[in-house]
Amino acid sequence: MPVLNRAELSRTGVIFVALLLAICATDAAAREFRAADTQTEDYPTVQALRYMGALISERTGGRHEIKVFHSRQLGEEKETIEQTRAGAIDLNRTNVALIGNFVPAMNVLAMPFLFRSIEHMQKVLDGPIGNEILGSFEPYGFVGLAFYDSGARSIYNGDRPVTSIADLKGLRIRVQQSELMSDMIRSLGAVPVELPYGQVLTGLATHLIDGAENNWPSFVTTDHYKYAGHYTLTEHTMSPEVLVISLKAWRSLSVDDQKIFREAALRSSRFMREKWRDLEEQSQRKAEAAGITVVKDIDRKPLEDAMAPIYAKAARDPAAAALIERIRKVE
Repeated sequence: MPVLNRAELSRTGVIFVALLLAICATDAAAREFRAADTQTEDYPTVQALRYMGALISERTGGRHEIKVFHSRQLGEEKETIEQTRAGAIDLNRTNVALIGNFVPAMNVLAMPFLFRSIEHMQKVLDGPIGNEILGSFEPYGFVGLAFYDSGARSIYNGDRPVTSIADLKGLRIRVQQSELMSDMIRSLGAVPVELPYGQVLTGLATHLIDGAENNWPSFVTTDHYKYAGHYTLTEHTMSPEVLVISLKAWRSLSVDDQKIFREAALRSSRFMREKWRDLEEQSQRKAEAAGITVVKDIDRKPLEDAMAPIYAKAARDPAAAALIERIRKVE
């Protein structure tokens, strides 16, 4: 048996301790990340989060995993955003209008009639402007990872067909808990009612509200179409969804793991777009088969003109005004 001298024993001990610390550090770094989404289990955004989780688990050898809490299990969007900011929730898929209460640039993306088409919006978000916006989250307690599609939002109600801006007068329309969205509906002559997403169906069924505004999949998957038989293609906003991670969770990751999370988020964004297109078409067909009246030829010019006060208000902020101008110039 070889006999180790004191120096060799000392070196052996140091190596052993270093290996032990490395193992402990690896174990400590491995964790399960909680992700929040208010949509149902089979919704494209939820599927995209699970796809992202599978990519991360594969790339990290199972060290990191994402557990997705869908269907408002962790609360309504306003609540989950606040919890994500505090670090109690790790990842959150949310609409830009709501997170705009914290991150100013998001309010610009929620501006009515800003994007000319879905293709225009995607070109903006996939380019330098989108990257700059995602990079602006950190001072507010988040890190922006990727944008998800949300289609075009339109107005629907159970009272009467809306064929012109005059038909909106006096209708009680649910909006997200956002000052910008309330201002928009008020400018159209309707009465904004701020309600959490999960309360809209009850609001329609009990006539607390006459209608709401959202995209085709949300209109159908929530059963809103059963109480609101008139859907008008106002397509007043084409604001995207955004995936964020709390700054606390982000800083717990190594530089290499941060790169893995970013790449997985971007791949999940492309995955989500494909799922979204399919669901959008299915939802519209289901609504029309159920007898929903769809007004497709509304004159949108008076609706756009009614947004002048909202754009004048946004122009008071030079940064917002410059961003709006840059987005409009994208061809």
